[in-house]
Amino acid sequence: MEHEAMLSRVQVDAIAADAARFPKELMDAIGFGCVIALYPEGRARVRFEGPARLAHSGGAVIQGGILGAWLDHAMAWATCAREHGAAIATLEMKVSYLGRVQPGPCVADVRVARWGRRVVFLEGTLEQPEGSVVATASSTAMRLGG
Repeated sequence: MEHEAMLSRVQVDAIAADAARFPKELMDAIGFGCVIALYPEGRARVRFEGPARLAHSGGAVIQGGILGAWLDHAMAWATCAREHGAAIATLEMKVSYLGRVQPGPCVADVRVARWGRRVVFLEGTLEQPEGSVVATASSTAMRLGG
């Protein structure tokens, strides 16, 4: 899949600086790491760090709801990449868990599948560092504002 040029680090940092959109306390709570890349067609690669405090089974497996939060958050970034200043409200989201996620880094790779006048469809994967896909998600969201 060919992509348009990535958004610059300055553009990404300007979006990330919006504390109303991405409150630091929330980002810290879910283990947000950094935005790796944003593409203007509506694709985002976002890194998360799963600390043991978010794990069960003796700290060995990150809780599934956290993985869903990671994918949902990355989908917000894909929306921002597609249209600067855009905001969405997730109407529904389906997550399929394909494997265990141990504490440590993961990367969400998500994209806008369809950009409608009021409704946005998104999809993505969550990958471990070696490239194995541990979760997939699809989401329907409503565009907010104008």
